[in-house]
Amino acid sequence: MTTRRRFLAISAAAATFPSVGSTASVYTWQGVALGARATLRLEHTDAKAISERVASEISRLEDIFSLYRPDSSLMQLNQTGRLDAPPFELLECLTLAGAVHKASEGQFDVTIQPLWACYADASVLGQTPERNALSAALSRTGWAHVRFHASSVQLKPDMALTLNGIAQGYIADRVAVMLEAEGLTNVLVDTGEYRALGSHPNGRAWPVKLAAGGEVPLASRALATSAPLGTTFDTDAQVGHILDPRTGLPAPALWKEISISAGSAALADALSTAACLCESEMAMEQLVEKFAGTRIEAAVPFRRL
Repeated sequence: MTTRRRFLAISAAAATFPSVGSTASVYTWQGVALGARATLRLEHTDAKAISERVASEISRLEDIFSLYRPDSSLMQLNQTGRLDAPPFELLECLTLAGAVHKASEGQFDVTIQPLWACYADASVLGQTPERNALSAALSRTGWAHVRFHASSVQLKPDMALTLNGIAQGYIADRVAVMLEAEGLTNVLVDTGEYRALGSHPNGRAWPVKLAAGGEVPLASRALATSAPLGTTFDTDAQVGHILDPRTGLPAPALWKEISISAGSAALADALSTAACLCESEMAMEQLVEKFAGTRIEAAVPFRRL
């Protein structure tokens, strides 16, 4: 399986940065977060301690959303079909997922994990899923079969969720708010999706470069980018990871990259994923206009040579 390289980077400064005579120190923390290389660069009088708290908070959120940590809340839910006393963060993500599912008329659906696993298993063998296996996986999906409230989350038997199309953005939002509470005012969080609080310390917007070319100035706003062929299941890199929940098939290669900005990275993340299944830019516009303050920053069509 071919995967886009992921990393996590956080840059933040207190309001005094970079004034002459500031007592703030620059501290750089490096490690692993969200299963990727991570770098935190903070300018604050208590930068080292803040960095440690941020790393701890990211790890705590991974314990909720990860599909790789065997004891995460999400893994417990997927293994048993029920999670009692679910974390607030999981409920918040599911609520937003439901709103985007409804607005996108089913294009965004976090119940596609059985489909994703079906493609991943076939990929290991150098194949694509057989029709019967795909039909069986599709029968185990469906947002209508997810029930959640403050006391529990319940799934239909043999279902499983993935929050990979929303959790990275959600974590970016949570980290940004945490840094703001620590007194940092110029913040850019990059978890693969971006969340900016304030602007760059030079007073201008953070310049966020897009892989397909161009740049989006980001200030007090979030940006997420999805690419249907960013992760693929085949050696020819033609079977993409963004699956249509309605058919079980990969998103058609209409778009090379779609970038959407919004007030929150979680919302931008979910919308950019759903937008990959839109057949036209007009359809994308109709989707994003259902959420106040969102806009399409780039929709790059895929052109075959």
